[in-house]
Amino acid sequence: MSNDTVHIAYADCFSGISGDMFLAALIDAGLPLDHLRQQLDKLELTGYQLNAETTKKQSGIKATKFSVSTTENHSHRNSETIEQMIRQSGLQEPVKQLALSIFSVLAQAEAKVHDCRPEDVHFHEVGAIDSIVDIVGAAIGLEYFQVEQLISAPLPVSSGWVKCEHGLLPLPAPAVCELLQGIPVQGCEIQKELVTPTGVAILKGLKADFGPFPSMTIKKIGYGAGSHIREDKKPNLLRLILGDINEISEQQSVEIIEANLDDWSPESFPYLSEKLLEMGALDVTLTQVLMKKGRPGFCIQIITSAERAMKLKNTLLSETTSIGLRYRTEKRMTLARRIGTVPSKWGALQVKLVDSPTGACIYPEYESCKKIAQEHGVPIKEVYRLAGAAAIDQFTPTASQKDSQQEKSKTHK
Repeated sequence: MSNDTVHIAYADCFSGISGDMFLAALIDAGLPLDHLRQQLDKLELTGYQLNAETTKKQSGIKATKFSVSTTENHSHRNSETIEQMIRQSGLQEPVKQLALSIFSVLAQAEAKVHDCRPEDVHFHEVGAIDSIVDIVGAAIGLEYFQVEQLISAPLPVSSGWVKCEHGLLPLPAPAVCELLQGIPVQGCEIQKELVTPTGVAILKGLKADFGPFPSMTIKKIGYGAGSHIREDKKPNLLRLILGDINEISEQQSVEIIEANLDDWSPESFPYLSEKLLEMGALDVTLTQVLMKKGRPGFCIQIITSAERAMKLKNTLLSETTSIGLRYRTEKRMTLARRIGTVPSKWGALQVKLVDSPTGACIYPEYESCKKIAQEHGVPIKEVYRLAGAAAIDQFTPTASQKDSQQEKSKTHK
């Protein structure tokens, strides 16, 4: 595992994505080839060799070209065989789960295209050793860099034809089209495959967000080279940018998403709100409104960062009766805050220490107060009162907050 903890990765897919390009970008960013080999050996997969070389063929940019040479003749494996191989391996549990998630979305897409059950899918190209290496290798690399969140740029979609096990298929390939549902894309006139099933499955299986470059401190950059030269002479590269998520600053740009509903039952709002917040929404509100023809209705509003907006829009349209929505970019200002605890007669209470214009204030966290109230049979308002009345010098920041403050102190010295 790397000594440098990296929390976020941005896949800059200006020329598309494939499994070998993604793994090549991880290697170029610093994933040791020896570590990759050692981990892949735990699959007990034989008959292949990893090849990684530095190239400058793409517009003179130094990149890594990755490939797998294999002596295997039988390249067909079904999803059950691959799943069993991963589960029975000695890989770390997080790596197993990431790899299984990627293969799962891939099997579902192939099953839809070929009209069969996911467990009955017999992978051809994807069942070959090189694709297994690409997918499991991607999971190994992300775990090595301790990536907690993956964000991707919109994917370029080309036209033309691609030759595969089933013959010639139109681009984007049918399995790619299935996988691209819910993902922002943009068309281009290239007559070659830019987005492969394995590449987009890695993004979708890892539940990547899609949007512009996120707020982050860049630590590492890797370029993965594709197999062909683009007709328009643009570099056929995948750029992977790794770094740390920036702390919330007082000034931010956010996306506001809204939908008006007059034929929807608000009983499901608590479920919807909780789901949206778990997906990264910054806030979710519900307001009663009077709509056309005097009909009473509701307005749902979501505040989110731009990179998470697409997922939240799709969830809003899926979980409500809305057939459309509005969205816009706004600026917002928040007060600087720190998460920590204050002591109480029931134990530590989680709070926020907020730096307001009139001085520091302590704000109790609802879930912590709720838990104390339920466990000790006391009114929640009493828990709130005592937490809010705690002295500032009783505040103890969480471990992550302490580490952040120490890093800032080192930086300023």
